[in-house]
Amino acid sequence: MAKDNTFDIVSEIDMQEVDNAVNQTRKEITQRYDFKGSAAEISLNGQQIETNSANEYQISAILDILQSKFVKRGLDIRALSAGKIEPAAGGRYKQKLDIQAGISKEKAKEIVAIIKKSGLKVQSQIQDDTVRVSGKNRDDLQAVIAELKERDLDIPLQFVNFRS
Repeated sequence: MAKDNTFDIVSEIDMQEVDNAVNQTRKEITQRYDFKGSAAEISLNGQQIETNSANEYQISAILDILQSKFVKRGLDIRALSAGKIEPAAGGRYKQKLDIQAGISKEKAKEIVAIIKKSGLKVQSQIQDDTVRVSGKNRDDLQAVIAELKERDLDIPLQFVNFRS
């Protein structure tokens, strides 16, 4: 009997690289002319990035800088979920950015539905924040990967633990 081939679909982000991107953003904020004297801040607290500045324009500029640092460091900007810009104390503004790691139950169900609709002879099962796909034919597994890469699921996906 032929052995099944498997791989896992995950959504992970390297938190050390996120920390580096935040630090580079903080450094650029201190050096840019349009931020002089504004005491703009950015900080990383667990799975959340917080920005604080004197006006909404600067909050948007901080987000743009952070996204460019993410791209330069090889991080997927879809991992950032930006909240709305809110007024803070002292006439300042703040924004919280959540870092999405792991696949939510809803997204996992959506991925499984896409795999089932493809008509390929593979099985998929949800395991916590990952989706495991198994099948006898490697080509079917590669077709599943190609199908999911084609779709825009609003989260970064990685395909790991390919075993045969």
